[in-house]
Amino acid sequence: MPRKTVVIFGALNILWMVFAASQAFKIEIFPESKILAQIGDSISLTCSTTGCDSPSFSWRTQIDSPLNGKVINEGTKSTLTLEPVGFAHEHSYLCTATCGHDKQERGVQVDLYSFPEDPEISFSGLLEVGKPVTVTCLVRDVYPFDRLEMHLLKGDHLMKNQEFVEDMDVKALETKSLEVTFTPTNEDSGKTLVCGAKLHIDEIDFKLKEKETTKTLQVYISPRNTVISVNPSKRLQEGGSVTMTCSSEGLPAPQILWSKKLDNGNLQLLSENATLTLIAMRMEDSGIYVCEGVNLAGRDRTQVELIVQEKLFTVEISPGPQIATQIGDSVTLTCRVMGCESPSISWRTQIDSPLSGKVRTEGTKSTLTLSPVSFENEHSYLCIVTCGHKKVEKEIKVDLYSFPSDPKIEMSGLLVEGNPVNVSCKVPDVYPFDRLEIELLKGESIMKKKNFLEDVDNKSLETKSLEMTFIPTTEDTGKVLVCQAKLHIDEMEFEPKQRQSTQTLYVNIAPRDTTISVSPSSILEEGSSVNMTCSSDGLPAPKILWRRQLNNGELQFLSENTTLTLISTKMEDSGIYVCEGINQAGKSRKEVELTIQVAPKDIQLRAIPSESVKEGDTVIISCTCGNVPQTWIILKKKAETGDTVLKSTGGEYTIHKAQLEDAGVYECESKNQVGLQLRSLTLDVKGRENNKDYFSPELLVLYCASSLIIPAIGMIIYFARRANMKGSYSLVEAQKSKV
Repeated sequence: MPRKTVVIFGALNILWMVFAASQAFKIEIFPESKILAQIGDSISLTCSTTGCDSPSFSWRTQIDSPLNGKVINEGTKSTLTLEPVGFAHEHSYLCTATCGHDKQERGVQVDLYSFPEDPEISFSGLLEVGKPVTVTCLVRDVYPFDRLEMHLLKGDHLMKNQEFVEDMDVKALETKSLEVTFTPTNEDSGKTLVCGAKLHIDEIDFKLKEKETTKTLQVYISPRNTVISVNPSKRLQEGGSVTMTCSSEGLPAPQILWSKKLDNGNLQLLSENATLTLIAMRMEDSGIYVCEGVNLAGRDRTQVELIVQEKLFTVEISPGPQIATQIGDSVTLTCRVMGCESPSISWRTQIDSPLSGKVRTEGTKSTLTLSPVSFENEHSYLCIVTCGHKKVEKEIKVDLYSFPSDPKIEMSGLLVEGNPVNVSCKVPDVYPFDRLEIELLKGESIMKKKNFLEDVDNKSLETKSLEMTFIPTTEDTGKVLVCQAKLHIDEMEFEPKQRQSTQTLYVNIAPRDTTISVSPSSILEEGSSVNMTCSSDGLPAPKILWRRQLNNGELQFLSENTTLTLISTKMEDSGIYVCEGINQAGKSRKEVELTIQVAPKDIQLRAIPSESVKEGDTVIISCTCGNVPQTWIILKKKAETGDTVLKSTGGEYTIHKAQLEDAGVYECESKNQVGLQLRSLTLDVKGRENNKDYFSPELLVLYCASSLIIPAIGMIIYFARRANMKGSYSLVEAQKSKV
């Protein structure tokens, strides 16, 4: 019995463990069984477990099609996100969770719909009273459309209701519409047209499955009964005014348009106001005026004819029938109209060339301003005035001239006594130059006169001149040169017609007889002072300019005074000094040479290479003196028997192969007209020492020659003495020497 109890107790424990395990691992899915999503939205399916710390999740469709979504697993939860929702997502989705050997599944059905926008109401045309019109109610992108119902209401009246129950062969977004044709009446204005649409899907919230659009009806009436009233009359005088008022019936109230019918039948728009007022009427304002009443439904037209009758008037033009004006000036021609309130005024030339001016018209006056006046303006100008159908023309002739400035007197150069000079009298920018006369006078005598009678081929400003050559004299100084120019145009009224210029003559004399005086002399000793005075004749009095000539030939400026003074002169002041007399007529030049004498100084006497040399060396005795011009240098060798003057070149004397006898005192004497200076040096020539290795062919020859010459000299002396004692001597008779 106890054994059977133990078995039963063990079985109970196993059953309890299985029950506890099944209670611990559970799977849930949200939404639980079904979800309805709008196409294009985003939905998330969430699968979660309890009783398992690390479950494993997986998702699939019931028909094993692609998920077309994104899975995110986080611990005990897994989310499948479908974005954007489309037809590919209309399935049952299964979530499988595995915990160890245990596996559980949950499913959720995803159904789709599309009902994104309110219905749209449109009309086939404008709502006009009595004209049929079709109204369309449109629902876009609906799904499933076999659940769609639409209705159309006008006020409280149901115009049409329709259900779309046809089969859907293909899953797609469809646009469905409901159409109704009706004839608007006046009573329809202000009523509300309602288009309603309902998608019969129970799972959809009420706000989503039913939509409607409303539109208030505006019924139009085309313009009609258009009439015109004219005040004061359809027949008018030129310059008068008229007011025309137009009215038209319609819904909405028509806009009034005023136009005038042109000759070609086209209409010229004048105004968009109901009242059209025309003032200062002219004859060309006569014609047919059209009034139109216009709104969106149509237009209605009526017309009236106005007749403007002619009025008499007069025209005056100023400054007169003819005007003379100078080229470059400004002139204004004025045209005035009397007897016409609103004349039309225009200008033209008689030959229809461009006006080349500015026109300004104000009421009954018009001005033509020519500024600046040029050759293009030399015409007869016509002012044309039109008042109604009457036209009047007035003419004014514009004549041109140019005589803007006085003549200009020009000389080819300065007036210098005895030098021919060309004088010209120029009259600039003259027109017409064939009427010009130029006269040149010196004092009261006429020098030359000229008339310019050549033809004027082209209109242009010309500069004309009178030229002549004369030789000035000193008597001409102070006389007045007069240039007179006259423009002979009697038929034109302007001033001045005569101009003149004057110039007082001043005759110059070029510098001459330029002299220089030097005090005390042009040859000076260093340290002395000297005054050099320059004078020159001329008119005007010449200006004195002192300069010094440099070694390169250029002139160095020194002074502009008449007298040039040098104090404590130095040898460097020696040179050529130039004086120039200068005025406007020319220049004259004189020069003097200044010599500054200086006693010799800074003598240097040298032996090159040294004052102590060896026998056979070459020695140069050189003597130089400071920078003193005209200095004589004399080289001498001193001796007890007398000084020997050496032949030197440039103060140098060369000793080739110096001998012992070349040793001694050498002296250099430097002197000029002012004084002298001496320098001396002692040259030491040393004989060469014996050297067994030294052998000179010259010494050998000298030795042999001396061995023969010395005995010969002894014999000559001996026989000479014998001859002196006997009175004669003969070599033939001489005894032979004994050995």
